[in-house]
Amino acid sequence: MSLKITDWAVEDRPREKLINMGVASLGDAELLGILISSGTRDKSAVDLGRELLALAGNNLNTLGKLDVSDLRKLRGIGPARAVTIAAALELGRRRKLAESPEAVQIKCSRDVAEIFQPLLSDLPHEEFWILFLNRSNRVINRMKLSQGGVSGTVTDVRMVMKKAIEYLASGIIVCHNHPSGNLNPSESDSKITQKIKDAGNLMDIQLLDHIIISDKEYYSFADNGSL
Repeated sequence: MSLKITDWAVEDRPREKLINMGVASLGDAELLGILISSGTRDKSAVDLGRELLALAGNNLNTLGKLDVSDLRKLRGIGPARAVTIAAALELGRRRKLAESPEAVQIKCSRDVAEIFQPLLSDLPHEEFWILFLNRSNRVINRMKLSQGGVSGTVTDVRMVMKKAIEYLASGIIVCHNHPSGNLNPSESDSKITQKIKDAGNLMDIQLLDHIIISDKEYYSFADNGSL
């Protein structure tokens, strides 16, 4: 039988450890233990945290893909705890969204991937984003255009151009993710890329690249000569 957190030495309790030694001193299971708050009668919150990590293969990116129903499969994780964990993971994702600096200059496809990888790599559904650039290829803004299911999302070329004009963008880069992990562009990916490129040419707005994001890698239409 595991000791409850209240039975631990004060300096070893996750909350006290965080206060005294800083958040970086805690392991993943301890951080999850704080979110879980208190354990069941026969296990501590940190034990539950370890089991939760094990459920996700000890991978925080995989954990971020689990929804509330997935989290509740673990004995000891009820609706309230599952919602708290899901909310914390979403806040982490949104922090990454807020962190990406504007006015960054895009010099290569890797620069784009570094902006979108933290936002899209662990999503269980597809999202389509646009990066708006000035004449110096510096980021003016970015926006999520659409969100779909596991295998696709709808992209409205008219909305892409409308937003590019509103931001007075000289160039755009579009990006979406493949939850399956397969980086090969689909036929629909290639068609929408061509449509956006053609529409941009009419409006003097250059499509500089289309990036596909997976868990760890990315595919660039420009790098592969597909633009």
